[in-house]
Amino acid sequence: MHDRYGTNIFAHDPHRDGPNARRPRSTPMPVEYGMVLEDVASGWVGAVVRVEKSGGVHLVELEDRRGRRRSFPLGPGFWWEGKPIEALPPVAPVRAPAPALTTPGGRAVTNSGSIAGPKGPAKVARASRIWVEGRHDAELVQHVWGDDLAEVGVVVQLLEGVDNLEAILEVFAPSDTVRAGILLDHMVPGSKESRIAQAIEERWGEGVLILGHPFVDIWQAIKPERLGLRAWPNVPKGVDIKHGTLEALGWPHATQADIAMGWKRILSTVRNYKDLEPDLLGRVEALIDFVTEPGTR
Repeated sequence: MHDRYGTNIFAHDPHRDGPNARRPRSTPMPVEYGMVLEDVASGWVGAVVRVEKSGGVHLVELEDRRGRRRSFPLGPGFWWEGKPIEALPPVAPVRAPAPALTTPGGRAVTNSGSIAGPKGPAKVARASRIWVEGRHDAELVQHVWGDDLAEVGVVVQLLEGVDNLEAILEVFAPSDTVRAGILLDHMVPGSKESRIAQAIEERWGEGVLILGHPFVDIWQAIKPERLGLRAWPNVPKGVDIKHGTLEALGWPHATQADIAMGWKRILSTVRNYKDLEPDLLGRVEALIDFVTEPGTR
C-alpha cells in the first residue's frame, strides 16, 4: 500500500523548506562584488566592495548608501534579495587557457612571439641588466618575455620611480660591455622622464639605452579590448592614474590592496604579445637586443 506521508518524517520541514517556510534555511552562495547584502544581527545593508582573509577568517566589507563601510565574517547570517544565505568566498573565474602559439610549421612560440628553444639548465645571469619603473611593469614584462629573458640570462630590476635612476646607475657603473637598458613610462617630449633620460645618456654614453612608451602608466600598454573597453578611461590631471582608472571601471579603488587586486585582474587578461600595444612591444625587444649584443656580458 502506498504511504503518501513517506517513511522519513524528518526529510521535509515545512517551517524551513518550501515557499511558505517561516524560518527558511540559508542557501550557500559565493558573494560577488556589487551584490547587496544585509547582516541580520546588526541590520547593516551594503554592497560587497571587498573580500579578504584575515587571521584565518574570510571577511566581507559592505558599503552602505552613504559610503560608510563595515566588515563582517563570511558565513550564515546574511540576507540577499529577501532570502537567507550562507555567504561564501567569491569563486575565482575559470579562464580557458590561451591557445598555444606555434609557427605555420608547428614550432612552439613563446608569449613574446619568438621561437621557443629546448628547455635547458638555468643560466648564470648576465652582468648587463634591464630596469623598469615599478612592480607592475616588471610583472608584465616577465609575463610576456619571461622565457626569452631566462634563455639569455637577463635580469629585470625595479627602479621604484624614475627619480632613483641616476643613483642606481652610479652604483651599477654601465660600460660598453656591461650595459643598462631602461624602460620608462610616459616618455614624451618635454616630460620629466625625457629630460632625465637625456641627461643620463649624455653622461654614460653607449653603456645606457633609455627607451619609453607614451602611456602614462604601463596598464595602458595592454589593449583595452582585453577588458571589453573601446579605450582606457580618460583620467583627469591631478588624479592618480591607477585610482582613477579603477574608479572609472567601477572596481574597488580606495586602498593599495584595491590597486593590487585591480592589477591582478587586468594582468590576467593578457595572454601573449598580441594583447599589448606595439608602442611597448618594440621598446622591450630593443632593450633585450641592446643588453645581449655580441661583446656584452
